[in-house]
Amino acid sequence: MPEAESREIPDEPGPAALASDRPLRSPAFRWFFAGWSVSMAGSAMAPVALAFGVLEVTGSAGWLSAVLTASMIPMIATMILGGGIADRYRRDKVLRLASLGAGVSQAGVAVLLLTHQHPALLLPLAALNGLFQALTTPALRGIVPQLASGRGIQQANSLLASARNITRMTGPAAAGLLTVSAGGGWAIAADAASFLLAAACFARISLPALPARTAGGPTMPAELRQGWSYFGSRPWIWSVTLAFAVLNAVNMGVWHILGPVIAYDTIGAEGWGLVLSVRGAGSLLATLVLVRVTLPRRPMVPALSSMTLAAVPLVLLGAGADALWLAVAAFAAGVAAEFFTVVWSTVWAVHVPERLSSRVGAYDEFGSFASIPLGQMSVPFLAAVFGTAAVATTGGALLAVAMLLPLLLPSLRQISVGEAGRASGAD
Repeated sequence: MPEAESREIPDEPGPAALASDRPLRSPAFRWFFAGWSVSMAGSAMAPVALAFGVLEVTGSAGWLSAVLTASMIPMIATMILGGGIADRYRRDKVLRLASLGAGVSQAGVAVLLLTHQHPALLLPLAALNGLFQALTTPALRGIVPQLASGRGIQQANSLLASARNITRMTGPAAAGLLTVSAGGGWAIAADAASFLLAAACFARISLPALPARTAGGPTMPAELRQGWSYFGSRPWIWSVTLAFAVLNAVNMGVWHILGPVIAYDTIGAEGWGLVLSVRGAGSLLATLVLVRVTLPRRPMVPALSSMTLAAVPLVLLGAGADALWLAVAAFAAGVAAEFFTVVWSTVWAVHVPERLSSRVGAYDEFGSFASIPLGQMSVPFLAAVFGTAAVATTGGALLAVAMLLPLLLPSLRQISVGEAGRASGAD
């Protein structure tokens, strides 16, 4: 409706349902935290298990690229629709159904890997997983402000990130050992079980019903246009989105595809799992500190500047560094990445209205992820033409520059969070 498109969007978030400044005292947040944690535990094992499971069958970086891309393209293609659904319907129900579907589809992947079927059969299941991820990610972006408020927003984001990073630290190493001893399919089976258990936890959350929609109310396309209007009018959002489009393309191509391929012939699954686990340890350290330490009032400058450390592991990977140096660099990159994640999640919850959070977040996720298939598909080709060292080193330099460019915007440098978690600065 024209009225929905032209209506002024308030800059301040509305009151959140069930929100608490002490999130762990809220039963709803505790169930959400439990579901999130168990899901992350399984998912942390999946990248190593899937990568080496496919390589065991094919020995081909091309097939690994195809399987990862088959998941990523459907996720990106439906991400914006997922944002509209997450803002239009109760987010707890969306998370419940998406987790259930992801559990079933991952169980199918596990069966195929355990029975050593042709990797082409993984492609439709990978695509299905991508669709469920497109529903999950926007809902996760919008649900935290409904469960936490004030200083509790940063604390909730830090607790969730800490749980994710504990699993990132332990999951890849466990997946590497399990892959060597029993095969990657068993780690994927654990991931499937974690999604199903997460769905059971999310079923214990009961957010308030949304206001009844009247006949003639805004349609979903109108609501999506409203989200796009907000996204496009905030340079501090879309500049970071573009920067992470570069980061994700480079990181997914170099680190997630060339990394396992190089490790397959050098440090092995155990060594690569160790490197990923150490990165998780760095991320965990950052989030444990941020549970207690308040963010700087204007946090975006240090957050983006520190993200240049993410370039170092890529350069070392191209230089043929051993597991020790890769682990040291990965640890520092993990600290920087998680510091940025907590900053971005907190700034987002403070500045973006809750009723628009999933829609606007979907545009952010779409823009950030749309470049990933390009990185996944082009990096094996580029490495074959120019060599892995040149591709990894160039990618690291490009990543560092991309992280610094948004800082040229005064509106981004001025973004701040007040002591009570209320919006302040340039919105």
